[in-house]
Amino acid sequence: MKLYDTQRAPNPRRVRWLMAEKGVEDVEIVQVDLLAGQHRTAEYRDKVGAPHVPALELDDGTCISESLAICRYLEALYPEPNLFGRDAKEQAVIEMWTRRVEMYLSTPMMLTVRFTHPALAALEEPKPEVAAYNRDSAERYMKVLDRRLAEGEFIAADRFTIADIVAATGVDFGRLIKYRPPEEYAHFNRWLEACRARPAAKAGL
Repeated sequence: MKLYDTQRAPNPRRVRWLMAEKGVEDVEIVQVDLLAGQHRTAEYRDKVGAPHVPALELDDGTCISESLAICRYLEALYPEPNLFGRDAKEQAVIEMWTRRVEMYLSTPMMLTVRFTHPALAALEEPKPEVAAYNRDSAERYMKVLDRRLAEGEFIAADRFTIADIVAATGVDFGRLIKYRPPEEYAHFNRWLEACRARPAAKAGL
């Protein structure tokens, strides 16, 4: 298998982090230069079907894009440690929280960086007002998660799961603009530091 990857971007990092948690080492990593537009070439689009990273190319030529789809596939191949749920109830709860953190935390944080960082102007015209709106949206949801994390160590279960990966990679992307979550969200910041301290968190950094 081949993983089409790019450094620093949060969506590919989700996959690298999951692979590191599971000790997956038999996947070839192929770097794609987004700033040079390699993801928009006809060759790449014909292979993957969209100008997206990450993408996982299977041995039979099938290409899977979208980070969570790739993570689900790898979970099926490498089931331990379990990151998506052990039974129907746990799978549903983890899916619920994964969807929430992706929509209300990670995506707004990614847009905050994308519309702020000067180096990303090659991908998107800087728009400070859009960045500020998305930062405020993300911080409102951090408050929700701060209450949630007052009750437990992790977001979706009694252990680290894909929901934590999605949330942490989204917030960590803010490092590119030296972003720090509000200090008053003590439980959220405790959780974030615990995620960053995991050996697998260094995947791709």
